[in-house]
Amino acid sequence: MGYVLKTRADSDALRRAAMAIEQAAWSSLGFLNYTRAHFEYYQGLLDAYPECQLCLVDEATGYPIAVGNCVPLACDLANLPPEGWDWIVETAASNNGKRRNALGALAISGPHIHRGKGIARQLIHGFRELAAKRGLDGVIAPVRPSEKWRHPYIAIEDYVGWTDEKGRAYDPWLRSHLSAGGSIVGPAARSMVVEEPVGFWEMWAGRDFPETGDYTVDGALAPVAIDIARGVGRYVEPNIWFAYAA
Repeated sequence: MGYVLKTRADSDALRRAAMAIEQAAWSSLGFLNYTRAHFEYYQGLLDAYPECQLCLVDEATGYPIAVGNCVPLACDLANLPPEGWDWIVETAASNNGKRRNALGALAISGPHIHRGKGIARQLIHGFRELAAKRGLDGVIAPVRPSEKWRHPYIAIEDYVGWTDEKGRAYDPWLRSHLSAGGSIVGPAARSMVVEEPVGFWEMWAGRDFPETGDYTVDGALAPVAIDIARGVGRYVEPNIWFAYAA
């Protein structure tokens, strides 16, 4: 298809383009940038491991059409915690001298115009190839189900078992990971945690939250728990753990 995998380590221009693609792809879900792990460690990890930040580049233009971010860490691929994305970032940032035996995939980002063309599968394959080249055991990924936001009150443990009329996984992003060779390890029920003032959540929702309770926010996979007495809202995002052999 005229695409080639490169990394942010290849050039500063590619690094800047990759950052722009990632920021644009996640702009509508910017509240996720406010987890403690993201705020304290995320950009530092991308800078520390530029060779692990993949760019799928259009050979005709030399410009990336999608990017994939991952970091090396120490983990047991078959026994992963209920924490997910935040845990990968925190573990990779403070490895405590342990052997880094796997890659933790953090994001695959790209504009809508290029979606549905097998691009995500190429980046997942790139993660696996990178893990194999580095002599690692495999890749883990806290996968964010793409349609879960439409069902915010459904428990992730129930949602992962939903199927479509063909007996496949109901969620298209879960289907993509399964078709790319991934295995479901289990739910990451507390993958990302954001606790911010009520006004922060009202800004993202575009409406007032006048009473204590659970409120939906566009794009959020679960309700935000608003506590008026404390003046804060707490969002706990559930993901699904996947593992890939190298």
